[in-house]
Amino acid sequence: MTALTVALVLVVAAAVILRWRRPAWYWLAFGAAFAALRVLVRYTSVMDACGLTVPPSRWRLTLARITNRPIPEARAPRILRIRPTRTGLVLRLKLRPGQDAFDVSTATDRLRHSFSMYGVTSRELRSGVVEVRMTGYDVLKRVQMPTKTDTTPMRVPVALREDGAVHYRDYRSVPHGLTLGATESGKSVYQRNLVAGLAPMNVALVGIDCKQGVELFPLARRFTALADNPDTALDLLEALVTHMEGVYQLIRAEQRITVNVPDAEIAADIWDLPDHLRPVPVVVLVDEVAELALFATKDEEKRRDRIITALVRLAQLGRAAGIYLEICGQRFGSELGKGITMLRAQLTGRTAHRVNDESSANMAFGDIAPDAVLAAIQIPTDTPGIAVTGDSSGGWARIRAPHTTLRQAVNLCNKHAGRTPDLPALAPFRPAVGTPAPSSEPLAKAAPATV
Repeated sequence: MTALTVALVLVVAAAVILRWRRPAWYWLAFGAAFAALRVLVRYTSVMDACGLTVPPSRWRLTLARITNRPIPEARAPRILRIRPTRTGLVLRLKLRPGQDAFDVSTATDRLRHSFSMYGVTSRELRSGVVEVRMTGYDVLKRVQMPTKTDTTPMRVPVALREDGAVHYRDYRSVPHGLTLGATESGKSVYQRNLVAGLAPMNVALVGIDCKQGVELFPLARRFTALADNPDTALDLLEALVTHMEGVYQLIRAEQRITVNVPDAEIAADIWDLPDHLRPVPVVVLVDEVAELALFATKDEEKRRDRIITALVRLAQLGRAAGIYLEICGQRFGSELGKGITMLRAQLTGRTAHRVNDESSANMAFGDIAPDAVLAAIQIPTDTPGIAVTGDSSGGWARIRAPHTTLRQAVNLCNKHAGRTPDLPALAPFRPAVGTPAPSSEPLAKAAPATV
């Protein structure tokens, strides 16, 4: 009896320690089994209480009347599959006739309380089938990215979603993006993760950092071109426009539009070209867009208009030429001058970290996902790195990027410096770099930890 007691105490102690220090391990070892049992036991009653049941059909009522049996009970959606994950449970439900996926999505908060889970989200997989994702703990409190991610060319894992899924920045499907956030909101860490994810890929990185280069110039070994002031940024953007026009000429020359070529082989962008002819894609990172739009003199106003015009042209025409924009800033409203709202309309992907006012959140989501505005302004100040992301489809989610120090990003960029491509049009803007510093040396600025 004593040995059994000691073993039980050890198991309980291990569970408490795991839940405190390693919530993912605790969930896989203990929480998932208890949660699955709780869901299966409570399922019918919870669905009935949440209004997710349908009355018996006429033929069932008729059969019960003929056989003199009790009236059949209302039926809940049928569970097709229940699958544990490292962060929660995934239920696949088959809806009954008369039910809609919207019924499940509106009941997610009640399901969260009823099943004693941390969070519940739902999405429709196909007609009549809904996937309900449940998280057993706060996955954004201590972000731990999975060891294996579905990384493909131009698709970078940058953060973790609140439902435990990995958030990817996919430039092929969402070419241009806007990232907003106040000071110390985690915007720099998000950008750092983006550069770290792109560094091992065959892509040219172009940076514009008008804060005298304090954010992007430490990563210079992996950048094809860098600008640290508005004057250089103007020349760099116009050189990119020239490069884009050259890529379009290449595509025109290799379109292969003849009656003997199937339609699927006709080239319309760089991804339709053969590998040996395809130009390297370019990702342009603008660290603080307001510095490019502000002016104090007439000459600066003319420079500003040329900069915004070049950005708008790249946003409108750059996708087919393999040029993608990643624009960051604290605000991005019409007060920055003419052309700003036109540029914002081209930025499909939107990410907002903590903002200081509601109008800043409206700049990101007011025109695509109004529901996300409230979520963006509710991000607390003591959780840097948490953000709300959305796109033109209207969907949105809370995410948090793992903490990556500037030294870690620099080491990764130095490791993949050999992948930095040379583009003739951007050669004058290639950063001059010296001997890499030892990895043990601390760098000046480190972002606040997200743990």
